[in-house]
Amino acid sequence: MTTTLKESFHHLFELPLLDEIEEVGVPLQFQEGQKIMEIGEYIKGMPLLISGVIKILREDDEGDELLLYYLERGDTCSMTMACCLGDTKSEIRAIAETDVSLVMVPIRKMEEWISKFRSWRNFVFESYHNRLNEMLSTIDSIAFMNMDQRLMEYLKEKVRINQSNTIQNTHQEIAYDLHSSRVVISRLLKRLEKLGKVKLHRNHIETIDL
Repeated sequence: MTTTLKESFHHLFELPLLDEIEEVGVPLQFQEGQKIMEIGEYIKGMPLLISGVIKILREDDEGDELLLYYLERGDTCSMTMACCLGDTKSEIRAIAETDVSLVMVPIRKMEEWISKFRSWRNFVFESYHNRLNEMLSTIDSIAFMNMDQRLMEYLKEKVRINQSNTIQNTHQEIAYDLHSSRVVISRLLKRLEKLGKVKLHRNHIETIDL
């Protein structure tokens, strides 16, 4: 774990902190589509993402999901930190968008490192700030964007995080992420296809000009 951990976090943490993370952290791997964290579970540690992408989802009372934000290499989940420090149940669902490698940090160390390492304290505060901005962006898109605009932004983000012009999600999966219906998403995708923005295939979407 030493090499991958230090490659991902050397620019954020000093060497003594990296050594402690290596000593107490639990390395975990998840395959694409695998559930990492579920709503209602007690959280026993905080994830530090070494590679891959994780999507964070919220669920309403009817079981419909909404994509909040993505976590990428070098990130952590601020909502997870809040649950850990408050000893409360998770209010989000985390799913591996791609194959994921991470290190789980024990709760007892999270608080200790805040006072012991300045870089850890800065990392925690910056993570809260970044995730808050991403959630505000999600709220803004729901409040101020039409669904066709939200879909375009969603497709652009998919291309960016997967580094591919091919999007493997079904219309139903996209509808879940955007808290919409499959019928609406399919109609909008067909409109984008007519405009030459995408090309629809049986099991994937090819982006052309977003």
